Amino acid sequence: MAARHQSALKAHRQNVVRREANRNLRSRLRGALRAIRVAVDANDPAQVKDALRDTMSLVDRMAGKGVIHRNAAARYKSRLAKRVTKRTAA
Repeated sequence: MAARHQSALKAHRQNVVRREANRNLRSRLRGALRAIRVAVDANDPAQVKDALRDTMSLVDRMAGKGVIHRNAAARYKSRLAKRVTKRTAA
């Protein structure tokens, strides 16, 4: 580590903590997206309804925290909603 000044050392410590937090949040988001895709493909309407609400909320929270871009959040939500309506209509 090349940081020598107190401010640089503190900034480095903060970056390490934030990076780990963002990794955990991103991992949680990916897991939720995977879980809802599996639920939709399994054709379990009750499970899908709850999972969709929770996942949409999680996606919004991640966008609010800056973990993902707001356009990426909108894209995830749109594709999920499309997938759910396609499965329930069929």
